[in-house]
Order: sequence, then C-alpha cells, then structure tokens
Amino acid sequence: MLSLDNEPVVGPMPLRRAEGHISYGGALRPGEGDAIAQYVQQGKLIPWRGEVGLSADEIQKFENLDAEDKRALAMFNYEEKAKREHKVLADLQRLVQRHIGQDVGPTHDPFSGKEKEIEFADT
Repeated sequence: MLSLDNEPVVGPMPLRRAEGHISYGGALRPGEGDAIAQYVQQGKLIPWRGEVGLSADEIQKFENLDAEDKRALAMFNYEEKAKREHKVLADLQRLVQRHIGQDVGPTHDPFSGKEKEIEFADT
C-alpha cells in the first residue's frame, strides 16, 4: 500500500473555518459579512443585496422580470435612435436638394438654429 503522507500538497487547500469575530471592512452592513461568509463556507452562491431570504425560484422570477424590462428599454432606445437618424437623413437630403437647385418640401433649414418664417403675399 502507498503512503501519501510525505508527498507535497498539490492544488488548492480547503478554506479554514473562521473563528471569532472578523472585520470585513466598513462597506458592509452589520452582520452582512458573517452571512456572506456562511454562504461561502457552505459552498453556496452569494446572493445579491436584496436577495437574502428569497428562494431560488423567487430570485429567478425577479431576474426574468428585470431581463424583460431591459429588453423593452433597449427596443425603445433603438426606435428613438432610428427616428432621430431618419430625421437627420431627411434634413440632409433636403439640404443637398436645395444646394443643387431642386428645392422640394418645406423651407426648414436644420442647420440655421431656428425655423424660418414663410411670408405670404396678400391676395
């Protein structure tokens, strides 16, 4: 039978159990560091702030709702950006057409800073 007592240790060693009070710094709430340490010692995933005390199913439900909100916001931002790009493109096309003498559409100059007033003759 082989004896491994005299062999050097290879790989990570198991964490030692903390005894007594340990200071985790000033960024944590009272008792929060101890709770996190217990999760680590049990090999569990450390919950985010606000998830302590929730079951895995409850956390998953909240994460799914958050993902839906992010998708909706991303779609809204995409649509708003498309509207802005369309307006810039239309303004640029009008500017080019005006420059080459094919002025069509309203006399709005997007680069003037304010709208021009259109004067009509009395008939």
